[in-house]
Amino acid sequence: MTRLKPLPYEEWDLSALADAAPGMTPPPVNVLGLFAHHPALARAFLSYNRYLTGRASTISRRTRELAILRVAWRRRCRYEWGQHVLSARKAGVGDEEIARIRSGFDSGPGGPGDDVALIIRAVDELDAESRLSDETYDLLSAEFDDRQLMDLVFTIGTYGLLAMAFNTFGLELDDGVGDEGFGTTDVTDLR
Repeated sequence: MTRLKPLPYEEWDLSALADAAPGMTPPPVNVLGLFAHHPALARAFLSYNRYLTGRASTISRRTRELAILRVAWRRRCRYEWGQHVLSARKAGVGDEEIARIRSGFDSGPGGPGDDVALIIRAVDELDAESRLSDETYDLLSAEFDDRQLMDLVFTIGTYGLLAMAFNTFGLELDDGVGDEGFGTTDVTDLR
């Protein structure tokens, strides 16, 4: 149920949304139409989020997309899931890995070098406990330096926030974006 419809494109304050696509006219997507309701928030948030999703972030695009997908799955955020399945594929995430994101930590091989299991574990702990266990922190520290750990935690937290907003306001999928596999796995064990 949509509670806050995206503003029509012709009503957008394009300068407030410029950080979504620097140097370009922002595309007419629903997330920007939602932010268009609040130009001051849009300016501040989109500038910050551009860091997390851009080249300045110290984590790889693949790591970021795995984390965002797991957040979207746990938070049952259809909009975030639909958008980031597409982004994850562009970052080299395959169908089997997307299926593992849906099914959780206990799927797949686990152990050293299993980045999917490690990201699932990190997202699940942060989402459930608002912190990482010592064991998970140690595993992450073996793979990521301090800046990468900070970028990972901030990315997970930010996309949790976005999932809350998108779910609360009922943000609909953009035209042409599906919700591939979104309703295929029991989610009763997520919390």
